Amino acid sequence: MRLLLERTLTTLEDTQALAREVLPLFPPGALVVLQGPLGAGKTTLVRFLTEALGFTGRVTSPSYTLIHTYPTPEGPVVHVDLYRLQDPKLLLPHLEAAREGARLLLVEWGDPETLEADFLLRLLPQGEKRRATLWQLRPGQEEGIQQGLPRSCKELCVRVCV
Repeated sequence: MRLLLERTLTTLEDTQALAREVLPLFPPGALVVLQGPLGAGKTTLVRFLTEALGFTGRVTSPSYTLIHTYPTPEGPVVHVDLYRLQDPKLLLPHLEAAREGARLLLVEWGDPETLEADFLLRLLPQGEKRRATLWQLRPGQEEGIQQGLPRSCKELCVRVCV
């Protein structure tokens, strides 16, 4: 687990800037777990990430529907909320299917280890401010992060080229 960035957020503009800053770090198909208490700004961050990718519609929390998909020019962004799910493992096959072809898979209230997440983004309140930290969870992703390639492309390149 490697810390990629830490930021203090005091305004919505700070959260929007964070979304623009972290987006290039996420290769296509990346699974990002969003952690933080209720009201920490997880869904707001999802809104700014989807806007940065060209989505112009309304972004809402999928607390009751579990999954929302937002079309973008770079591919769909899949937004998942596991807060009300008693056994998130039941959703794993659906998450794997949703991940294929997705630009991003953003999961609120998920366990990064169970989901085999690529990144963990924490939003923690600190008085009137919020502390944002982004962690890279899988070692060896540096090449994919730098090149913006999904893991599956890197694996294919290794198999074809070797």
